[in-house]
Amino acid sequence: MLDELIVKNLGVIEGAEFRPESGLVVITGETGTGKTLLLGALRLLIGEAADSRAVGPFGDEASVGGRWVVDGGEVVATRRVPRKGRSRGYLDGMVSSAAALTERVGDLVEIIGQQEHLRLRRGVQVRRLLDATLDEQAGEAYRAYRKCWREKRRLEEVRSALGGGRAALERELDMVSFQVREIENAGFSPGEDQRLVADARRLRNREALRSHLSMAEKGLAEARESLAATSGELNSALRIDPDLDELMSLVDSVEQLMEETAYQLEGTGEDLDSDSGTLEQLEQRLAVLGNLRRKYGSTLDQVLEFGARAARRREEIRALLETADELESDLAEADRQVERWGDALSQARRRAGVQLAEAALQHLRQLGFGKPVLRFEVSQAPPAAHGCDRVRLLFSSDERLSPGEVGRVASGGELSRLVLALRLATGSGSASTMVFDEVDAGLGGAVALALGRKLAAVSQGAQVLCVTHLASVAAFADQHWVIERHGPSAAVRLVEGEERVCELTRMMSGDPHSTTGQDAARELLKTAASTV
Repeated sequence: MLDELIVKNLGVIEGAEFRPESGLVVITGETGTGKTLLLGALRLLIGEAADSRAVGPFGDEASVGGRWVVDGGEVVATRRVPRKGRSRGYLDGMVSSAAALTERVGDLVEIIGQQEHLRLRRGVQVRRLLDATLDEQAGEAYRAYRKCWREKRRLEEVRSALGGGRAALERELDMVSFQVREIENAGFSPGEDQRLVADARRLRNREALRSHLSMAEKGLAEARESLAATSGELNSALRIDPDLDELMSLVDSVEQLMEETAYQLEGTGEDLDSDSGTLEQLEQRLAVLGNLRRKYGSTLDQVLEFGARAARRREEIRALLETADELESDLAEADRQVERWGDALSQARRRAGVQLAEAALQHLRQLGFGKPVLRFEVSQAPPAAHGCDRVRLLFSSDERLSPGEVGRVASGGELSRLVLALRLATGSGSASTMVFDEVDAGLGGAVALALGRKLAAVSQGAQVLCVTHLASVAAFADQHWVIERHGPSAAVRLVEGEERVCELTRMMSGDPHSTTGQDAARELLKTAASTV
């Protein structure tokens, strides 16, 4: 339930701290004091559009914050609306979008008020309202339908994977099989493209390479002759100075290195001679690689990866083909089961609709409607996850009027009382906090007392907030708040005891200090307490 609502600089409300309790909580006050601004604050917290014109004269932005107690935990939402720029939302202290506020907080609050776009205006919500009243047998039909629907969707996904049928799948199998064979038969391994390019470059420049190697051999031979002379001189010096043996060792190492280099140069030249017939083979290999790259990827690695994916797809198609022959018959059976259980669910919804409408009509008659008409219309619709039905709620305030969809024919006050009647009829609801904005429009006398009793009855299963002008309704409250305006600003406060008697007196007679009015207010409170 809503545990706390903090409002700052919203319209005429400079600052208000509203802490409603469980049960029926009423909000009263003179016209123009800003009662509906508290409901506007709740609308901001459930993610509805923010209007900078709602920012009051007491600062550059309006802010509202709410805390809900949910299953032993807390949900905290905040909304800030600047005079210029976009609003900002926060959920449990973290920056949040309006859509996220709606998703998290929207289901905690149901606001029923003048010109409100309510759940009853949406066909999906009407269907959910009706489904919440289904008995156990109907619930089994619903679960069976959902199971058949999921199977039907699974089979349709398999058929979609088949690509339109067995023939199309076999064509794809031929194609991917060819791709796999073409890549595998080429026999390339990772990194081979780099080796091919290097070998081809070497053979294409064989004559220049042989010339360079020949000159290198010639230069090395001259260097070896020069080094031999150097070695002879050092040998002579060594006989005079034995300490030169380390230097002589270095010269010997150089001689050995030059000899090994000469051997390698000679072998490289011989390799060039022996490779005279392989360049054509390399060119052919590179041509094969180029063809694969044009088809399957810009690099050899991409070509090989394409081949791996094609091989996996080949196996997937083979597995699909094994089930393709049975698929159409399975789909036909799934369609029959969906139709069967869809019909059962439709019949159950029609029965539930009759019962729910009749129960709600009894409450509507007690809420000031003489001979209202209320009917759930369940008509056929294309199969979907929820069934094969389109559900509409038809209403007229009098049997002499043609009933129409609730969202088109019901006024704000009628809609509020209709929601209240349905809530009483179902005995359940998804929102833990229900808010009624001037649900008493156009009512009085015994009907107003009946409305108060029914709001009190609803509050036994949910927290109910109600903005009202009628003392006959306010008298049933478990908690009574008053909004008062002082000059340009308004504030909200809790009234109890004699203060509450004075407020009820003001609502009835206009003079909170009227002795006769106070006696009537006390009698009204006594009547309410005895009938709850």
